[in-house]
Amino acid sequence: MTIVKENAPHLRRKSSVARMMIDVLIALAPTLIFAFIVFPAQTGYTLGISLFIMIGSELAYIGLKNMMPKDGLKHIFKEKFEHAYKGKVDKNNILTPAISAVIFTLIMPPTATIYAVIIGSLVGIVFGKLVFGGLGSNIFNPAVVGMVFAKLCFGSQYGKYSDISTWFYKIPDAAAGATPLGLTNAGYLSHINEYSLTNLLFGQIPGTLGEVYKLTIIAGLIYLLIRRSIDWRIPVSYLGTFSILMLIAGLSVHSLDVNVNPFIFTLYSLLSGGVLFGAVFMLTDPVTSPINSPSRVMYGIIAAVFTVFIRLFAALPEGVAFSILIVNMLAPFLDHYEWSSSKFTVKKIIITSLLVIIPAIFTFIIIRFGGVYHA
Repeated sequence: MTIVKENAPHLRRKSSVARMMIDVLIALAPTLIFAFIVFPAQTGYTLGISLFIMIGSELAYIGLKNMMPKDGLKHIFKEKFEHAYKGKVDKNNILTPAISAVIFTLIMPPTATIYAVIIGSLVGIVFGKLVFGGLGSNIFNPAVVGMVFAKLCFGSQYGKYSDISTWFYKIPDAAAGATPLGLTNAGYLSHINEYSLTNLLFGQIPGTLGEVYKLTIIAGLIYLLIRRSIDWRIPVSYLGTFSILMLIAGLSVHSLDVNVNPFIFTLYSLLSGGVLFGAVFMLTDPVTSPINSPSRVMYGIIAAVFTVFIRLFAALPEGVAFSILIVNMLAPFLDHYEWSSSKFTVKKIIITSLLVIIPAIFTFIIIRFGGVYHA
């Protein structure tokens, strides 16, 4: 038996990393095109800057990593360049940072300034990927790292885009100054009807450049599943757990206020913010997600639990990006060789079930008896 050591992503079928990366870019294309249509200038400069910085940083890292050692001789630039790059750069070194740049663009607000885009994309690629060793060695999704850093540093910009009206949607007067999720914590019960489910589905709401266009995201999901470029277990476990917990939350709120429809509550939550985009394009990253099937199911469930808890009980209205970074850290633990395997055993089924049941009980108790979401 021959043991082969290689970096992620680990493919279990006849395929190639490049083909999988191209599939992801194709799946992202409808959402990116729609972002260009609605916000042409903002999408253009955000994408252009992100591509330049992320691809440039990747290539610069390769050059620094493979610098010609000092041997006391003088070498011309051509010799140094060939030593650093010849045979050491392939299309994956272009495709992977390009995907990170596109995702970063689509999760940034249309009001993001140029310096926020520059800093966010640079931090994302350097501290989210290159410091770990480059392609296949990072534990965090670079696009998410960059967006979270930019949001923490320039948070005020994330509160302004909700006031932008375009030809595609008009902001209701009562909701001006808040995204749908901005209304879901303290003001959820009084503002849930400001945006219809149709508005949410078609993206006729304020939001980041790409996460609001649900139909294009769903089209990308279908394409990736048909091409088998992502594992269905991650988005299904994530979206399924999120829906279950939000339905329980909706039922709990309904027990306090009969005017709240628990099913509308659930659909509103599912179609708001970056839940769908995160499930399709960020959680499924083959480098930062677990390898084994049971671990991937747990990975999706845990991410959903963190998303729900952050949305319902924390100070932030959104929770997708933070939950993704948390489960990125847990992925190596879920894949630990002492307890990880590719088979669903009875023990793993019980543990997986408890990962849903216990948070569901806590959600009901906190809302029903904790003074949260009282009418």
